[in-house]
Amino acid sequence: KNHAGHPEWPLMSLSFGDVDWADTCLERLFKCQCLSEEEVRKLCVKARDILQAEENVHPVSLPCTLVGDIHGQWYDLEEMFAIGGVPPDTNYVFLGDYVDRGYFSIETVSLIVALKVRYPGRVHVLRGNHESRQITQVYGFYDQCLKQYGSPNVWKYFTDLFDFLPLSILINNKIFSVHGGTFSLSFSSFFFFFSE
Repeated sequence: KNHAGHPEWPLMSLSFGDVDWADTCLERLFKCQCLSEEEVRKLCVKARDILQAEENVHPVSLPCTLVGDIHGQWYDLEEMFAIGGVPPDTNYVFLGDYVDRGYFSIETVSLIVALKVRYPGRVHVLRGNHESRQITQVYGFYDQCLKQYGSPNVWKYFTDLFDFLPLSILINNKIFSVHGGTFSLSFSSFFFFFSE
């Protein structure tokens, strides 16, 4: 059992100072306040280190709450946490498309990444089609970063991080899920399906 006494929660990959830093960031992010450019850089570096250790087909245990496209819709994310609870009390799988279209892409992706950094065994993130350089330059995230920070640096930090996001999850070794959907197959069917 780990620091929380929960057998499925991995030990923190953060030092005590980093835990305090992550908690301070989360406190501000839950108020829909942007982090500084340097804080975003540090957050993305820590998230990258965590994601590099994960598999492209990331195993997740039940119970978990699957969350689809957020697209910078802060108030939808806030309502989802109000209904489902916040980590670490609830195990979340975010299926991608954190940015673009909505007015709060920076705040939304920052919060989700900060939760991943703070609770890596309870918050799981996948790459959606909007986690790419090309799409974010067309649908708003790039422009929001330029407007908020006066340079594309924050956009670059996040889009570089997106390259490390896993592509899929496997829930309880039975349910395969990607950004585009979720389906259940037996393992023999699963391998047959992908060998065709």
